[in-house]
Amino acid sequence: MGNTLTCCVSPNASPKLGRRSGSAEPDYESEVYEAAAGDAVAVAPAPAAPEPAEIDFGAGEGHHLQHISDREMPEDLALESNPSDHPRASTIFLSKSQTDVREKRKSNHLNHVSPGQLTKKYSSCSTIFLDDSTVSQPNLRTTIKCVTLAIYYHIKNRDANRSLDIFDERSHPLTREKVPEEYFKHDPEHKFIYRFVRTLFSAAQLTAECAIVTLVYLERLLTYAEIDICPTNWKRIVLGAILLASKVWDDQAVWNVDYCQILKDITVEDMNEMERHFLELLQFNINVPASVYAKYYFDLRSLADDNHLNFLFAPLSKERAQNLEAISRLCEDKYKDLCRAAMRRSFSADNFIGIQRSNAILS
Repeated sequence: MGNTLTCCVSPNASPKLGRRSGSAEPDYESEVYEAAAGDAVAVAPAPAAPEPAEIDFGAGEGHHLQHISDREMPEDLALESNPSDHPRASTIFLSKSQTDVREKRKSNHLNHVSPGQLTKKYSSCSTIFLDDSTVSQPNLRTTIKCVTLAIYYHIKNRDANRSLDIFDERSHPLTREKVPEEYFKHDPEHKFIYRFVRTLFSAAQLTAECAIVTLVYLERLLTYAEIDICPTNWKRIVLGAILLASKVWDDQAVWNVDYCQILKDITVEDMNEMERHFLELLQFNINVPASVYAKYYFDLRSLADDNHLNFLFAPLSKERAQNLEAISRLCEDKYKDLCRAAMRRSFSADNFIGIQRSNAILS
């Protein structure tokens, strides 16, 4: 690593911490360091600097150098981080939905309401049930339902009505028709949100992966800009997130003028201005790590399970088992090639630790 002492010990040496100082949120970690430094000066005089020959990192037990990754992401900071940036932070929509889920379960228990006929199918020794949705190829219809349900819980269980003028539909309407004021006083139903998003995805021919990235950008915007999604701004916020996700994810992105053909009364200038503000509020952070994407996918599946939005299960046929086996072998070959390339580049001790894998048996 070269200068190990400067990189891993000094709190000001991390490039990530340097970038965080310009964000909208205050840098609590730097304040802690400044307060600690001030206390040290007030309590005791600074000790004399030792000679370079007297420093021995291997002999003393009290000297412990943290790895640079641990230095950049402390454990207490990771728990409070933005879920759209860090895979260990829980998603906002899932925590907001738990309130309603607990109330429904409590109400059913007190009123002795039976769960009814079980519609979910479970695997047995002779039959394996699988759905057609995976983390790499999600089902489009079910994913849109889950994403719109997450948006519904964001609106329903919002903390306040903080908003920005660029997303306010009263200042920037999506239709020329006069929208009654009562429309903005009531939370939209889930089916209404689903119909709006489904229309955009169907007309623009967007993929299910784009829907998941849309939810990531939406939660990142709410966290970075410190606003709430409410009846007055949810359409424009969702539209801006879809617009940005389609350009980042899809190889052949939909142009802004194409959305003007879907939403007849919106102008290209309005779309461009909203996109520019969206990017500025995100601080141009459009990166979605694979770990964050996978976390949102599985949390959406948990949300669907809690709200009885079951995926379409079907028995595992022989043809599909052969396809799954072929895909597994292809991924395994790619993984082996990456391991060989890593061994050729570096002979780190980490590469000598083998990963134990067991082969799946499909009969």
